[in-house]
Amino acid sequence: MLPDRTFFDRLADAARKETLPRFRVGADVVNKEAAGFDPVTEGDRAAELAIRALIEQHFPGHGILGEEHGSVGLDREYVWVIDPIDGTRAFISGVPVWGTLIGLYRNGEAVMGLIDQPFTGERYFADGSVSHYAGPDGSKALSTRSCNSLSDAILFTTSPHLFTERRKDRFEAVQEKVRLFRYGVDCYAYALLAAGHVDLVVECGLKPYDVGGLIPVIEQAGGIITAWDGGPAEMGGEIIAAGSRKVYDEAMALLNG
Repeated sequence: MLPDRTFFDRLADAARKETLPRFRVGADVVNKEAAGFDPVTEGDRAAELAIRALIEQHFPGHGILGEEHGSVGLDREYVWVIDPIDGTRAFISGVPVWGTLIGLYRNGEAVMGLIDQPFTGERYFADGSVSHYAGPDGSKALSTRSCNSLSDAILFTTSPHLFTERRKDRFEAVQEKVRLFRYGVDCYAYALLAAGHVDLVVECGLKPYDVGGLIPVIEQAGGIITAWDGGPAEMGGEIIAAGSRKVYDEAMALLNG
């Protein structure tokens, strides 16, 4: 039995109680990476624990893949994929483009998902067939926009500096063709794509918890999200998301050229 929208809202609300009070108040930051900077905050850890507690209580037979507290039952039919704060760098910088991502996989396929931005009060939810928005400007079904050419597209990526070697060349080939490109929007870029405000997101080096909650929101709004090789996006890696098939096909030709 699948959870309903009310349960996803409960998960997001529980996470919000842990993240929002810690936003723009000088959160304590721990670096998880000795050779670089991979920050985690108390908000990340507390929010994931709050989400996991509700899942374990109401769906004890489901597996959980979380960023901060490990994984259990990844071989089960249903697996929750949790990123309590996607965009921790934005979070600790006071920029409201971070979000809580919660996805539900069935036999390895993302079927339901949620993107929540507590500071702006926006929530994007995919119920298994339709994507929905709820926020300051009301509630509505989400739909990606039609864009007939890469040359008319708006492109987002977290940072161009994440692309190296061949991937850098391929990304730049796409970037050179679009009308407008912007950086540093984290998961909010995918929310804007699902809502029909932008056309393309291209990234690399993603983990499953970076995309698990995003995939259903984009697909059920009419968009496309895959790996650069055209395979499933569920395990992360090199990812492309597009609002229209034409933009997707043109970008893929360049990424794989």
